[in-house]
Amino acid sequence: MLELQDCLGRIFTENQLEPSLRAKAKEIPSIQEEKGKLFCGRCNSLIERENQLPVGAYYCRECLILGRVRSDQKLYYFPQEDFPKNQVLKWQGQLTAFQGKVSKGLLDALEKRQNMLVHAVTGAGKTEMIYQVLARVIDRGGSVCLASPRIDVCLELYRRLKEDFSCEIALLHGESEAYFRSPLVIATTHQLLKFYQAFDLLILDEVDAFPYVDNPMLYHAVERSVKEDATTIFLTATSTDELDKKVQKGELKRLSLPRRFHGNPLTIPQKIWLSDFQKHLQKKKITPKLLKYIQKQRETQFPLLIFAAEIQRGEDVAQALQIALPDEKLAFVASTTENRLEIVEQFRRKEITILVTTTILERGVTFPGVDVFVLEANHRLFSRSALVQISGRVGRSMDRPTGQLLFFHDGTTLAMEKAIREMRDMNKEAGL
Repeated sequence: MLELQDCLGRIFTENQLEPSLRAKAKEIPSIQEEKGKLFCGRCNSLIERENQLPVGAYYCRECLILGRVRSDQKLYYFPQEDFPKNQVLKWQGQLTAFQGKVSKGLLDALEKRQNMLVHAVTGAGKTEMIYQVLARVIDRGGSVCLASPRIDVCLELYRRLKEDFSCEIALLHGESEAYFRSPLVIATTHQLLKFYQAFDLLILDEVDAFPYVDNPMLYHAVERSVKEDATTIFLTATSTDELDKKVQKGELKRLSLPRRFHGNPLTIPQKIWLSDFQKHLQKKKITPKLLKYIQKQRETQFPLLIFAAEIQRGEDVAQALQIALPDEKLAFVASTTENRLEIVEQFRRKEITILVTTTILERGVTFPGVDVFVLEANHRLFSRSALVQISGRVGRSMDRPTGQLLFFHDGTTLAMEKAIREMRDMNKEAGL
């Protein structure tokens, strides 16, 4: 049964609340009309006039999965309350000078109530840089949300923050357990639609990632989930045109961190021509040239992460590789893989030596010492942003700050060139 304290800072439909709880809530219109058009009171999506129930009420299809918003009922929210003041940061690590500068910049932004964009290279140590500003808000009794478009990123953040913060942490995604009220929430961006003026600080990680990027509904969710005087911080390794425009307009202040925490440069991809990949794969075989590169890499004993553009291609590559290399512990993982998290953890523990995947693992995961091969790097699904993120899996650990990074292709694309140029530019900006 839903308790009052677990409702604070959240928004509900009429059917989601018992009458006794509804009596304690504040009401807002479920659907608003502007210039003859109907808009959802929760997600702000346009409601077509054809979205009508037999009783005549209009409803929103866009956020239907969260409970039906209908025009003949109200939406209900419960104002957020302060948490007990507490000292929550357990982390004893040291920030580098570059990280420290960004961390201080975020603390300054918090005091000035200024929204920020942090553009940091992959492997810069973004998570550690936000610890001080997270702790500052929670220690004062405030409410914080750390959100990302990707569930894998949320799970990784949850794993790390559980070790470094003493407060309770709620993890929210489509398959998570029921929400409980806590001063620190880690959530996928869609889950923000369930909150209303709840957070003093919202940190949005991987803002360039699908499904957040170019999604007006999720932009609205970000704006509605925070208090009026809140601070919002956007984190990214590959900025977007929209964020850059906001910086130019003065709506966001930009902090840049072009150097990785260990001080070494980003690994620049090496382009390898591979023209007969698909022809061999159709016969359930790996082209000899590619197989030689893989066999040579396996001599190093470092884990190998292989990216395929599409799920079916990835499955075919994994099957063909297992036949060609029967002694290797090999697996495939994609968004459709049921035990995805378990497989990823096995690869991290080196129980799996070769992991074939899709862009589902392009960001938010760290595998110490890993090498990365991108197959068909010129495929249309490998955008500039995706290639920069994929490349960022290499060289993330102090023990091995470099690694092998190969782009296999049969024709260079603009996305490939832009990605490589961006990585070189970041190294140059870092003085490396």
